[in-house]
Amino acid sequence: MSRAEPTRVLIPRLHVSAPLVVLGVGGDGALAVPPLEHGNVAGWYGGGVTPGERGSAVIAGHLDTRRGPAVFARLAELRAGDVVGVVRADANVAVFVVERLSRAPKDRFPAEEVYGPADAGWLRLVTCGGSFDRVRRTYSDNVIVHARFRAAYASADLR
Repeated sequence: MSRAEPTRVLIPRLHVSAPLVVLGVGGDGALAVPPLEHGNVAGWYGGGVTPGERGSAVIAGHLDTRRGPAVFARLAELRAGDVVGVVRADANVAVFVVERLSRAPKDRFPAEEVYGPADAGWLRLVTCGGSFDRVRRTYSDNVIVHARFRAAYASADLR
């Protein structure tokens, strides 16, 4: 697929249909996160490929906020074979199939695996996991879903 900005992520098994904002990199070099006040919004890393292009597209979302569960609260429930769709600004939907789920301590985040070059179109969904440190106000781990591009559909074809 050619480059087109993603606008929404769809995860049917989890009943997720969330708008996307563009994310950059923070001052510490880590991926910025979507605004906490909008817990049901996910973010696409705008410095990488768009979902459907060759390479690794990254979408991040919160596990929870002070108000309760957020957009990726149930991300760790995804299993191989589950489907993820990404609606794009060109009116196409890029469809991905989950191949695996991994967990990594935040201090050993597998950046090359998540952001690095890939032989096909990949989607990495990232959220927090593990235990919550109330003093530092952060989780110990990241949950990463690895999904491979399967097909593209025009949005009108899905009605």
